[in-house]
Amino acid sequence: MGSTSAHNNEGLGRRSLIKRSAALGLLTVPTMSFLSACASGDGGSSDKVDKGQKSAKNPLGVNETAQLEVVIFDGGFGQQYALDAEKKYQAAFPKAPKVKHRATQKIQSELQPRFNGGTPPDLIDNSGAQQMDMGVLVGKKQLSDLTPLLDAPSIDDPNKKVRDTLRPGIVEMGQFDGAPVWILYYAYTVYGVWYSQTNLEKLDSAYPETWDEMLALCAKAKKKGIAGWTYAGKHPYYLPFSLYPFIAKIGGREVLDAIDNLEPKAWEHPAVKAAFEAYYELYQKGYILKGTPGIDHIQSQTAWTEGKALFIPNGSWVENEAAKTTPKDFKMMVAAPSSLDASDKLPFGTIWASGGEPFIVPAKAKNAEGGMEQLRIMLSEASSKSFTASVKSLTAFNGGTDGLTLSTAMQSGVDSLKKAGDNVVNPRIQDWYVKLQKEQIGVAGLGEMMAGRATPAETIKKIQGFADAAAKDQSIKHYKHQ
Repeated sequence: MGSTSAHNNEGLGRRSLIKRSAALGLLTVPTMSFLSACASGDGGSSDKVDKGQKSAKNPLGVNETAQLEVVIFDGGFGQQYALDAEKKYQAAFPKAPKVKHRATQKIQSELQPRFNGGTPPDLIDNSGAQQMDMGVLVGKKQLSDLTPLLDAPSIDDPNKKVRDTLRPGIVEMGQFDGAPVWILYYAYTVYGVWYSQTNLEKLDSAYPETWDEMLALCAKAKKKGIAGWTYAGKHPYYLPFSLYPFIAKIGGREVLDAIDNLEPKAWEHPAVKAAFEAYYELYQKGYILKGTPGIDHIQSQTAWTEGKALFIPNGSWVENEAAKTTPKDFKMMVAAPSSLDASDKLPFGTIWASGGEPFIVPAKAKNAEGGMEQLRIMLSEASSKSFTASVKSLTAFNGGTDGLTLSTAMQSGVDSLKKAGDNVVNPRIQDWYVKLQKEQIGVAGLGEMMAGRATPAETIKKIQGFADAAAKDQSIKHYKHQ
């Protein structure tokens, strides 16, 4: 399982060896709003369509003559998979008008007015930089409970419920308090440190399983004019994709649970301090690609695929999103965070994997049953295989890879999950408290630290302050691990 015992002697002092230095600067807090008030409006009327007659072919009781409206986030997975599923929906309900489909990257700004006015679409892929705050939507009762979908018969086997066809953890991820399921995460994402096996081989190196090895490899690359790391500088909330499992590996998954629960002093845990100091050392030693704080996710991925940097924290959507700039011999791979030292609580291989690409059916959707039916179609084996083959990602459907030739990136994701075994973590803060995660922890905290404008100690203090404020904010609903 990737034990670091072979590196005991060289790793024991890693925490004490990490030096601290600061480049003083002002902490800038962004002003962009993430739907903090979008769900507060109760005006308007959704004019819901009448329900249809339930049958074996129509178990959700979809109105066969009602139009379906779908809004898809136009990101790494594109929209073709949704269009293909919509064709199947259209074939199942030929009397309905053509599905109204829209793809956009401006989810929050385009849909907030519609939520406020009570006229949201029937199905939304709530993803991307302008993702709507799921915690707010759930807390304000703006989403439909997807339990009817989960208890409906699956497309492939009428004797099996949809919920019984899903990967472990998918149902639980959609729950916030109690039994209702508010979100269906369609993609199954492996987060971690992404790299090119080809580029490592050019340096006669393998993926570093310890932090000392990571620093040594970065130093080796720097001599060749290659940066060790890059990341989405304009969206530094990508950093936790490798940083959070690194924290869990060092201090145990309970450290992440405490952070999710907004517990006092959670961010002051020694594991957080050690992880922050390790990442800050990448900045201190000049192992971050020059200009990274000023580039976005696409630019950082492009620099990475062009070989300007060895490593990038990301999710498994990166293979499809960066496909246009990825050389054919790149051999894209993903790995778990390196071990910090021999006192880490969890073994090498500990990784973050969970449902991604969250789909929601608004409570005031005109055709909520149609939205759920569209998801039922998407959760068939055929749709899952189509998605996996076209966008290089697993889905929430537990299967869908038989007969497919997997890319190196997908295969490494599957292999990483096998290596992790039970050591798979799933931080919930990114969907429980979107503003806190993106604007505050990400941009105002980690973004400033990795740009050298704040030390780890200053960053921890600032982030703990943000978390404490969120915990005391009675205008937002709070969640805890059960």
